[in-house]
Amino acid sequence: MFGIIPKSMWGKEVVPDKKNRIPLVTRSLLIRGNGKTILVDTGNGDKWDSKMKAILDTDPSVVNIQASLGELSVKPDEITDVICSHLHFDHAGGNTSLDGGKVVPTFPNAKYWLQKSNWDWANSPTEKDKGSYRLENWEVLAENEMFTFLDGEEEFIAGIQIRITHGHTPGQMHPLLSDGKTTLFFGNDLFPTQLHFRIPCIMAFDNKPLKTLEEKKSVLNQAADENWIIVLPHDGKTEAVRLKRDGDKYAIEQIELDGGKQ
Repeated sequence: MFGIIPKSMWGKEVVPDKKNRIPLVTRSLLIRGNGKTILVDTGNGDKWDSKMKAILDTDPSVVNIQASLGELSVKPDEITDVICSHLHFDHAGGNTSLDGGKVVPTFPNAKYWLQKSNWDWANSPTEKDKGSYRLENWEVLAENEMFTFLDGEEEFIAGIQIRITHGHTPGQMHPLLSDGKTTLFFGNDLFPTQLHFRIPCIMAFDNKPLKTLEEKKSVLNQAADENWIIVLPHDGKTEAVRLKRDGDKYAIEQIELDGGKQ
């Protein structure tokens, strides 16, 4: 998770277990308004075998996007749109689910939105990152023509802009929400945890770490200048933050969002 940062440094703030795992979550966004119920990312999903459950130390029968939405009284068939930030399994695993042993769309009435560049990469990944892309998370969606592909940064709907980064994986989408008073940025795997606000802290998963570094600087500067809220998708303790400049660093104000976490 922390790339070149040695364990002697990050281990002071995040305590690993005996297998060197650290506690993480998969956090999604639910956006409701103007006749739409929009979901940003769907987490790990429920299609794991016993080996992967043990590796990840998770129980997908308990922790899954359907259960999280149920806590908010939202049914899967009420979701109108799913914004897939990218197709890594921990962000897109809940796109599909098991029904009697068959893989089906989790949100049957939704349009699934994805950058075309990430679709192309996911279907022809490198040896480095092919383990992060699992066909079962999108094949049935493609067969049922449920994807709509985007190409670059644009307005998704009024109040939601799509920002793009490429360091982690090509075509990673970051919804940027604004009501004219408050602006919220989905940090995704540019800022998976608050430790990743430190410029050198870049995940080993990133395909182009120097690109990530430049993207982080750009977003951090704008976020601090414009008082954005940044949502952290994998931080188990902190849902979201605001940043304020503190010399050449950033002071962090923790923010609690409405709703739960998956």
